[in-house]
Amino acid sequence: MSDRLPYVGELTAAQVVAGIFLVWLLVHHLSAKNLRHIPTEGGPSLPILSFIGLRNFLTRGREILQRGYQKHKGRTFKVAIVDRWLVVLSGKKLVDELQKMPDDTVSSATTELFEQHHVFDSNWHRDPVHVPVLRSLTRNLTLVFKDMFDELSIAFQEYIPANSDRWLTVHAKPVMSTIVARAANRVFVGMPVCRDSGYVHMMVHFEEDVSKAVGLLTMLPGFMKRIAGRNLTNIDKRVQQCLDYLRPAIDDRMTMMTRFGKDWADKPNDLLQWIIDEVVARDQGPEEVARIVLFINSGAIGTTSAAILQALYDISMRPEFANTLREEVEAVVAEEGWTKAATNKMRKLDSFLRECERHNSPTVVSMFRNILQPVTLSDGTFLPKGATVVTPTFATHFDEENYPNATLFDPLRSYKSDKSVQPQLITTSADYVTFGHGKHACPGRFFASNELKAMLAYIVVNYDVKPEYEGVRPKNLQRGLGNDPNDTARVLFRRRQVD
Repeated sequence: MSDRLPYVGELTAAQVVAGIFLVWLLVHHLSAKNLRHIPTEGGPSLPILSFIGLRNFLTRGREILQRGYQKHKGRTFKVAIVDRWLVVLSGKKLVDELQKMPDDTVSSATTELFEQHHVFDSNWHRDPVHVPVLRSLTRNLTLVFKDMFDELSIAFQEYIPANSDRWLTVHAKPVMSTIVARAANRVFVGMPVCRDSGYVHMMVHFEEDVSKAVGLLTMLPGFMKRIAGRNLTNIDKRVQQCLDYLRPAIDDRMTMMTRFGKDWADKPNDLLQWIIDEVVARDQGPEEVARIVLFINSGAIGTTSAAILQALYDISMRPEFANTLREEVEAVVAEEGWTKAATNKMRKLDSFLRECERHNSPTVVSMFRNILQPVTLSDGTFLPKGATVVTPTFATHFDEENYPNATLFDPLRSYKSDKSVQPQLITTSADYVTFGHGKHACPGRFFASNELKAMLAYIVVNYDVKPEYEGVRPKNLQRGLGNDPNDTARVLFRRRQVD
């Protein structure tokens, strides 16, 4: 990260604030005209005064969304962010309507809202190259599970060398991020690179840089974002650093494709090759392969690390339920071994993780969509072309109509479900939107779920855990659209005594 963080390019903080305000006046005045018929929450929508709504949403977004959800149940309202208004759908009927709309009417706005195209200097929000790669990964989850589990078990032994006679204090965030990076990259780029400390360190800290950059970019007007994104993450430098580790493999595989076509004997069937296939089809080179590897890592490390931290904080508060999960895991592993088939049968563990995500989703809004063609919803709301639509995550997850006793953390809530098909961690619906919903739901959630379940299963079987301060769960950090796990907390580990 640059030492010049108070600056964006050559702009001082005062100039940035002035620029934000001027662009705010222009963008929000013009866009508000087309959305004036939609009620506003968080502050007035009038020119200049609407800046109050921006400030309120950035500091109290979850509260404002909850109030708007209750006030406009089954309808729409809007809230302000720096470069646009967000139209919020409050109710399952509208969410289901949105997810059923065709691709020529709505498109995913996730990479755009989270500034990925500015961070990675790409056009992936128009041509999401990572999507077919992640779909290939999903089809091969059974194949890759063994390597992933092997790597995470080795990494746990290295980074949490607890013994059975005393508690080991562990700074949870960096340790979990490193283990996640090791296990994921065993699948992404293989041995020996996944164990190279320099490579792992680069990927973990790149994800942190991306997270910080996204937080700042959401505060900037459009004309400042590209230069800021490139500077904050040093993306060109990171691409070259990534190539330092991967270029030999990439060059060798591209040479084989040139010589023998897209298929040859012993062609690798791994994520790196799937990326190369997509890049070659687009007539691009090794730099783009590295850029996609960085992109997939930033998502995989960030989301899975956050999820395992939330689960770790929650299970450390419930030692009696850790015993329940341990019994299930040990029984299933005795039957299936450490396999994907085993994790599929860990239904109590899955239910616990789903409840963790329901209570601790990573964003306050989800299901990000851009309106490509004017459309009128069933409640009569007209959405003009160019509108950005979301659904409120926590308001949805804490709606008593969706979840009786919604504020209660019930680890077996899904396991006890009376639905014909038991909802799982990866199951999206209009009342569970952590991963979005519909055809544009997170394509990486299947791999992330398998890694997350394997990690938690390994923890409960091999360790006892407890919070640093008895009875105190580390508080989440509310940052703009994000809801992040506490990154300074410690968790105590002790190796389980096995009779």
